[in-house]
Amino acid sequence: MTRLTEQKKQAMLRLSNQSGVIAALAIDQRGALKKMITAFKPQGAEDNDIIDFKTLVSKELTSYSSAILLDPEYGLPAAGARNSNAGLLLAYEKTGYDASKKGRLPDLLNIWSAKRLKEAGADAVKFLLYYDIDEDQNINDQKHAFIERLGSECTAEDIPFYLELVSYDAENSDSGTKEYAKTKPHKVNSMMKEFSKPRYGVDVLKVEVPVNMKFVEGFAANNEFVHTKAEAAQYFKEQSESTSLPFIFLSAGVSAELFQETLRFAKAAGSTFNGVLCGRATWANAVEPFITSGEQAAKEWLQTQGKKNINELNEVLKDTASSWFDKV
Repeated sequence: MTRLTEQKKQAMLRLSNQSGVIAALAIDQRGALKKMITAFKPQGAEDNDIIDFKTLVSKELTSYSSAILLDPEYGLPAAGARNSNAGLLLAYEKTGYDASKKGRLPDLLNIWSAKRLKEAGADAVKFLLYYDIDEDQNINDQKHAFIERLGSECTAEDIPFYLELVSYDAENSDSGTKEYAKTKPHKVNSMMKEFSKPRYGVDVLKVEVPVNMKFVEGFAANNEFVHTKAEAAQYFKEQSESTSLPFIFLSAGVSAELFQETLRFAKAAGSTFNGVLCGRATWANAVEPFITSGEQAAKEWLQTQGKKNINELNEVLKDTASSWFDKV
């Protein structure tokens, strides 16, 4: 069991539904969203495209979410447009990483701090870390010290610290391959164990599922699987055993249908995950009408298919997610 201060507990309650499940919407994408917009706007995404799209998504979908994750660079107008019952997480990291340097080292937004994010209305600070448990110790030691500093900063401000962990292999940059699927359970579950240590001051882990479901028996195309269903289920169980912290799943850009199937599989495997921060699986297909047909067309998509995606996910969460009340 982990301990929360009263102020952190109240913030966590604002981010959760009444059952203690985090059913949150993520639209803190910056570089990825620019690419999505540019696919339909060859002259490139402008700042206003990004700001207006985030604001529209927040306005239309936060009625159905317990919270929204945004970035302070483009997302503050969207934060102001959210439903009054939805909590707010703000991202602290710069988008992407410097591919010319080894190690995918983390970096912070220059003019922001945990104090400033809290002053901007954040109920929690979120930070994304790329991590390979098997990378050079010198690289990982820098990351450990970095997260220790962030944890101390959030502790000082008495604000929940959500650490988003994305695994990779330093020797193989493509995480979508069959080869990477074989090592992913080790990478994901080992890094969760590391950052659950009290020294990091993390309150909630935002993580990948421990397997690539596209390489799991019954989910794999052409039956080319790496893990049997039983093996995959064991990895989900081991994931829950690797941490005493509340943890939530990210959607990693998969379809809404596959994400929902994955959550059902996780529950059946004995996973004690405490909700989701679901991004592109919910709203990605609104980008095309927003750019090609205008705001009204995107609004109609969000009010129909976008709402359906979230409501279906909420129904799945009722059946699958555990309450973080049990862990705190």
